[in-house]
Amino acid sequence: MRINITSVFVDDQERALRFYTEVLGFVKKQDVPLSGEDRWLTVVSPENPNGTELLLEPSGHRAVKPFKEALVADGIPFTQFTVDDVAAEYERLRGLGVRFTREPAAMGPVTTAVLDDTCGNLIQILQLGSQPRHGAVR
Repeated sequence: MRINITSVFVDDQERALRFYTEVLGFVKKQDVPLSGEDRWLTVVSPENPNGTELLLEPSGHRAVKPFKEALVADGIPFTQFTVDDVAAEYERLRGLGVRFTREPAAMGPVTTAVLDDTCGNLIQILQLGSQPRHGAVR
């Protein structure tokens, strides 16, 4: 058994696609029209195009909005992505106008930072180990 797809609820799929591809650096994998304006829309890491897909899932269900609002109010990230160098990624993303709610901070054997994905979620970026390495979001 392995994880094939995971999801993040987004307020606007088109805005999410732009943010997750043009800003974070993922690539579009699937884009299948569903009912109405909704799409089965996934992105993947360019470093692993056949790896786990992230579904940019419409947040229309009535339970999603209060769930997301509670997480954001408490500063809890919805998901996390591994990067090679949190400090470098933080500077790159800030230069692109990304708003961070938590600056890079060491937490034992990892370094993390938390950003706003512009679609109603906080996303944590995480660097494993203490030695910075350069690279894109994975």
